[in-house]
Amino acid sequence: MVLAHHVIFGTYGFWLPNDPRGSWSDFVGAWEVFRYGPATKTTARRSVAARSHDGQLRKAAKGALRRPAVELSGVQARAVARGFAWYAERANVGVLACAVLPDHVHLVIERHRLTAEQLVIQLKAAATRQLLADSLHPFADRAEEGRVPKCFARGQWDVFLDSVEDIRRAVGYVDANPLKEGKRRQRWSFVRAVGG
Repeated sequence: MVLAHHVIFGTYGFWLPNDPRGSWSDFVGAWEVFRYGPATKTTARRSVAARSHDGQLRKAAKGALRRPAVELSGVQARAVARGFAWYAERANVGVLACAVLPDHVHLVIERHRLTAEQLVIQLKAAATRQLLADSLHPFADRAEEGRVPKCFARGQWDVFLDSVEDIRRAVGYVDANPLKEGKRRQRWSFVRAVGG
């Protein structure tokens, strides 16, 4: 039985559909990006982030995006976390770990009446509302017809956690993730202790 989920989702431009390491996508929707290769669908059950790849090709493809890839500042990351906190309290979502990095987010969330996919959609929406409320949305200056382009990529990667041991391992991974990028460990008031 699934007890929790380790979900990972990116900001706009973090992981393109034709990333040489593989992606969740079946197609590349923009011709400018497709010029750098077709979709690289993978069914890997583990992260492919560490696979060797052509970094220059990946960088060139990101340069072809309509808007610059989103890199959240520390202030923006705190606003994203405040949005998560608001939604977690409102919907009684047990968040066991959270790392908001410049171009992606890791969360460990307890099983809920909503699916992990539905929770991620709601968490992204709450984070977006908070970024807009704080005048920190990365695309606020690019609004068209009253709509701001999305700063988070579509979809998420979801790992099912079906034991306390799996949950503790995922929490440790998420807690240590900022350190891998040379950042401080993150402590968020809305994160519950495992079993708490």
